[in-house]
Amino acid sequence: MKILIIGGNGTIGKRVSTHFSTQHEVIIAGRHTGDVTVDISDSASITALFKDAGKVDAVACIAGDAKWAEFSTMTEEDFYIGIKSKLMGQVNLVRIGKDYLNPSGSFTLTTGILADHPVRLTTSAAMVNGAIHSFVKAAALELCPLRINVVASGLVEDAVDKYRDYFPGHNPIPMAKVVNGYVKSILGHNTGQIIRMYDNC
Repeated sequence: MKILIIGGNGTIGKRVSTHFSTQHEVIIAGRHTGDVTVDISDSASITALFKDAGKVDAVACIAGDAKWAEFSTMTEEDFYIGIKSKLMGQVNLVRIGKDYLNPSGSFTLTTGILADHPVRLTTSAAMVNGAIHSFVKAAALELCPLRINVVASGLVEDAVDKYRDYFPGHNPIPMAKVVNGYVKSILGHNTGQIIRMYDNC
C-alpha cells in the first residue's frame, strides 16, 4: 500500500510511520519536515500536497492545532485556531483528498479522549474533537467505497512528561496500543468508526 501520513514525524506519527514503513510505502507530510510539506489550515496547501503525492491507498492525519487556555480568557479568534486547523484541516483533507485515493482507499483522522472526557483548559480541543467524531460518522454514509475512521487516544506514554499535570489519574496508553488503532483503521474494513484507544474514565 501507498500510505500518506500527515504529521508522520510527531509523537504518535513517528511510531505509526515506523510501523507501516516495514511493509508499505509511506509518505510523511509535515508542516516543516517530511517527504512533502503541508499546512492543513490552508486548502491550497492541501491541494498541492495531493498533487505532489499522487494517488494513494490510505491517508492518515495525525496533526492539527487547538489552543489550550482558561475558557474565561478565550477569544473568538482563539477558538478559530482549532476550528481552522484540527477540524477544518482534517475535513478538507477528506474533501480534497477523496479525488486522490485509489478505489477502496481510506482516511484515518485523529482526535483524543477530550471529546468524551475533557479536562480543564480544553474547551476548544474538546469541541473540535467532538465535531470530528460527528463528521466521520456522517461522511462515511457518502464516501463509499472509500472508508473513513477516526482514532481517539488518551494520554500516550511518549507524552506523559509533557501532559501529565493536565490528566491527573489517567492511565498512560502504551504506544503499541495507539499504533494498533491506526492499523485497525487502515488495514481493516470498517468505516464510520470512532476507534477509542483508552480506558473508560
